[in-house]
Amino acid sequence: MHLHTNLKEFIKYTTLNVLGMIGISCYILADTFFISKGLGTNGLAALNLAIPIYSLIHGSGLMLGMGGATRYSITKEQKNSKNSDLIFTNTIYMGILLSVFFLLIGIFFSEQLTKLLQAEGNVFSMTKTYLSVILLFSPAFIYNNIFICFVRNDGNPRLAMFAMLGGSFANIFMDYLFIFPLHMGILGAVLATATAPIISMIILSYHWIKKCHQFHFIQTIPQFSNMTTTLFIGFPSLITEVSSGIVILIFNLILLQISGNVGVAAYGVIANLSLVVISIFTGIAQGIQPIISSAYGKGKKEHLLQTLRYGTITVFFLSVLIYIGMFFFADSITNLFNRDSDVQLQQIAVTGIHFYFIGVLFVGYNIILSSFFASIEKALPAHFISVMRGFLLIIPLAFLLSKWFGIIGVWTAFPITEGLCFIIGKIFYHKINLY
Repeated sequence: MHLHTNLKEFIKYTTLNVLGMIGISCYILADTFFISKGLGTNGLAALNLAIPIYSLIHGSGLMLGMGGATRYSITKEQKNSKNSDLIFTNTIYMGILLSVFFLLIGIFFSEQLTKLLQAEGNVFSMTKTYLSVILLFSPAFIYNNIFICFVRNDGNPRLAMFAMLGGSFANIFMDYLFIFPLHMGILGAVLATATAPIISMIILSYHWIKKCHQFHFIQTIPQFSNMTTTLFIGFPSLITEVSSGIVILIFNLILLQISGNVGVAAYGVIANLSLVVISIFTGIAQGIQPIISSAYGKGKKEHLLQTLRYGTITVFFLSVLIYIGMFFFADSITNLFNRDSDVQLQQIAVTGIHFYFIGVLFVGYNIILSSFFASIEKALPAHFISVMRGFLLIIPLAFLLSKWFGIIGVWTAFPITEGLCFIIGKIFYHKINLY
């Protein structure tokens, strides 16, 4: 009976969260589809050059949301409402600081940032437009992620899912409206994406209107120690998100040298598919986080481990299904984004999908395990796995393998990195003391 209850709780939280995370990832996937149809190869290249900055903003919000909400969940189980309110309030303060940082970059440095990303010619102005608007709307992305995490950890995963899906559907509708009937081009695409988190927050406001929230904003000065603990726990969520952006950035620079804008556009298809796949695994990781943090706060070790087992089994079966689907339907998938039937783009993207997505067999477990360590306040192993995936392995591997094997080397850097991190994660898990 106890295990049956655990399974029901696991299915409830993870299903709702996976659906919501797929919704969020569709912000960019919808842009990719409509931009490919409306603006062709140059539009795809511009979007792909700008995605790392979107990932940084989105990841910053997740870092605050996951870090704050994990701590909130543990203190709530320990019946410490005063500390819960302090955690929420200081998370809001950190959101203000990060929002101001991104706004200043958007207002004063968007052109320099576009140059730094190596955008040229027609692609330059499109990339600059996308970056400027995304940075100006950064507070919406940051606070949407904070509120989604707190509402989910406050026992309302259903509303969190509706908010994520509501934002996504609004984005898809506005993408079509702005790009085709209104002919707004790249500006329309980015405005559609930027409006989505605002719609999401309007839906989340129901949690406050109904007065069913157990966390409150209180009058207090910002507390540095409180903030750093939240950042420390949430940091793996930032790295998980930003690593996608960093990989895209590095791969873009390498592919520009190997095959020019067509290579970057082909990678745009792969990168956006990858964001959706990773969002499914991130959804499972974020879905089990409240359950694990709550079990940890109550000292229920078996409940905690059982939830992790459910997560890893789910990830394993999904990984196999996703790779089989990607392998056999690579040509059809690429065709959806290839408006001009560019033979070179089609060939590069299909080969890339076959090699790159081998990493799917490992990446889900790595994300789950990193989130598990963070959920029980074991931040160091979570940081180590995240940093190895995001920086320490994949960047040197991408440069080395591309030098030795050309474009195939670029595609294999991701699966090799995730495979090595899978082994490292296993070692950490068997050495960790839960309490």
